[in-house]
Parts: sequence; C-alpha cells; structure tokens
Amino acid sequence: MAGSYNRIILVGNLTRDPEIRYTQSGKGVTKFTLAVNNPRNKEETTFVDIVAWDRLGETCNTYLKKGSNCLVEGRLVIRSYDDKDGNKRKATEVVIDNMQMLGSPRDRSGGGDDAGFNGGAPVAARAGGGDALGDDLDDEIPF
Repeated sequence: MAGSYNRIILVGNLTRDPEIRYTQSGKGVTKFTLAVNNPRNKEETTFVDIVAWDRLGETCNTYLKKGSNCLVEGRLVIRSYDDKDGNKRKATEVVIDNMQMLGSPRDRSGGGDDAGFNGGAPVAARAGGGDALGDDLDDEIPF
C-alpha cells in the first residue's frame, strides 16, 4: 500500500479541566489530558495529551471538565521544542478535529438540569476549517 495514514480515535476521561490559551494571532488552542484504559488490562492506563484549535477548542473548554468522558478523533503529532534550560524535548500529542461527549447530560452539566443538551444524545463538535489544523501547530505554540 502506497502512502501513509495518521488517524487516531480515543475514548477516555479528562484528568483535569481543559486549559485554553490564545496565540499572538488570536487563535484559540485548548489542551487537556485524556486517561484511556486498556480494556484487556484494567490496571493499565495511558495518559494522552490532546490539543484542539479554534471553535472546537472553545467548545471543549466550555463543555468538558475534569472527569468528563468523551471520544476524540484526530492525528498524532510529535513536535520538538527547546525547554527553559535549552535542552531539546519532544512532545507527543493528538491534535483533534472531532470531539463527542459521552455519558448522560447530568454527568456533563455537573448534576443540574440539561444545561442546553438535548436528551441523552451525545454532543459532538467538529473543527471548523482546514487551516485550524494546518501549519499553525508548528508556527505558534502558546504553551
């Protein structure tokens, strides 16, 4: 098979509330960590750093919180950077273009009313345009 394919789908729980920041050009970028359990070994958990840009990032920041269960789809990215001491480091992240909240609306809204969610249907969000996941990741890293 010629070519390559970079696609990852994960289901897990947020380990902390999402954190949104803005690049110098005003693009929003949200980061959070997803804890993903191994179905074959309940004791094994993988912690995956997730990055969401623009409207998808704002949606994640608004509706997700620590403990939220969600499905994310995106691509695996390994970026290099220099730390404060000048050492070269690598970061492995999943840059998502789709997020679907799982669980009941009560779980999503902190136990109150539906807070704008429709029944038990999952809430999904997709990235807006193609440029949201483009070269901006390499050009503007706000963290």
